[in-house]
Amino acid sequence: MTDIYKQHLQKWTNREAMAESMIPLIGDLYRNKNVVTSIYGRPIINRSVVDIIKAHRFVRQLEGESLAVEDSFPVLKAVAALPLGPSRIDIGKLATKFRREGTGQTLESFVEAELADALVAKNPQQLKDRDVVLYGFGRIGRLLARIIIEKMGSGAALRLRAIVVRNGGAENDLAKRASLLRRDSVHGPFRGTISVDEENQAIVANGAYIQVIYSDGPDKVDYTQYGIHDAIVIDNTGKWRDEKGLSQHLKCPGVAKVVLTAPGKGDLKNIVMGVNDGMIAADDKIVSAASCTTNAIVPVLKAIKDEYGVKHGHVETVHSYTNDQNLIDNYHKGSRRGRAAPLNMVITETGAAKAVAKALPDLAGKLTGNAIRVPTPNVSMAILNLTLDKATTKDELNNFLREVSLESPLRKQIEYVHSTEVVSSDFVGSRFASVVDAESTIVSGDHCVLYVWYDNEFGYSAQVVRMVQKMAGIVYPTFPK
Repeated sequence: MTDIYKQHLQKWTNREAMAESMIPLIGDLYRNKNVVTSIYGRPIINRSVVDIIKAHRFVRQLEGESLAVEDSFPVLKAVAALPLGPSRIDIGKLATKFRREGTGQTLESFVEAELADALVAKNPQQLKDRDVVLYGFGRIGRLLARIIIEKMGSGAALRLRAIVVRNGGAENDLAKRASLLRRDSVHGPFRGTISVDEENQAIVANGAYIQVIYSDGPDKVDYTQYGIHDAIVIDNTGKWRDEKGLSQHLKCPGVAKVVLTAPGKGDLKNIVMGVNDGMIAADDKIVSAASCTTNAIVPVLKAIKDEYGVKHGHVETVHSYTNDQNLIDNYHKGSRRGRAAPLNMVITETGAAKAVAKALPDLAGKLTGNAIRVPTPNVSMAILNLTLDKATTKDELNNFLREVSLESPLRKQIEYVHSTEVVSSDFVGSRFASVVDAESTIVSGDHCVLYVWYDNEFGYSAQVVRMVQKMAGIVYPTFPK
């Protein structure tokens, strides 16, 4: 072996060993203290050694250089030594902040000062479990199940207690539904183990006992007979979208609130987390999580509006095909949607541009919109063609959006990527509502074109879970502030 070969191999081996040493600390913080750790917004709980190293490597997209495992590991050890209450801590950002601002301090004293408000003495919150029911178990329902089950390992949180479906009539109906949760052609295998209790009609996933209830109507289930109380029902069928239809859920014993995973009609509040979730009142019984596209474009539009102002614009979405379309040409009530989805680009309408006004009233009447469905099964793109109130440059606008993704209240919604090689499949599984593609940004004076990726399934589901957590009162302090 040449010296340079040995050097690189040894560096990799050292990183692997250090990442392996991080795993038990990450697990202990999560299960015993309900502390979720991340690297620049990327969760590192239940992740492999390579996943942890890749999370560090991604930091170069945001900071211009990779974050070394050697820098974050001591931070993680310092965090693990503290008596912390339930919280969310980004050890990657802490490591970077220490490198920039920690001169003259020991790492331990710096970390303790940064996390002072997370210490049990100052953060003695006792979070109460909240029962959740999924009404429907399609694409979004199963991803919601994955996210909620993943989060249940830390103790007090949302508890997935039941899913409600129609009886498909198949003898092995329960096994088929469990299999769809276990295996996914787009999102890969379920992280954990799943078993089926045929006798009691239940699925057990990573220790979560999930009752499967067969019903032909939203008002025909007594959830209390399954020990479910004060539950939040997430209706992901899209069949009922107004207050009258969704109110049927509230007639069921054991139900307290309803969340719709589609744009709500009438006077229903359409909520985009990070933007207008302050509108959620304690006495709200039914709210909508809007659409995947609305969740993708509204956070970016808010950031741009607040900084530059928006005179007018057009939103074009390049959207993956969905179950609403046909695999081969067949009748469809919608224009053009009857043509084979895997074979065609299909121009269709989108209500996302109009829906923006429900979250950002200042933009009412300023945006037009349209959509093109394309032959990919997941991950979409929104092209925001905007005329601003003031001129800017590409570098200035990109730097602003980068800072928004790192430091602003929208950091859970907006991610920033700076690469000439990324394509749609690179964003499968993204938990952000939208990802700004900085290399594609176009700016000419007061006119800009932004390209925004979004996983229209997983990213949207993550937004829905954030909203349900807020409605349940499960809100964790986040560090560094």
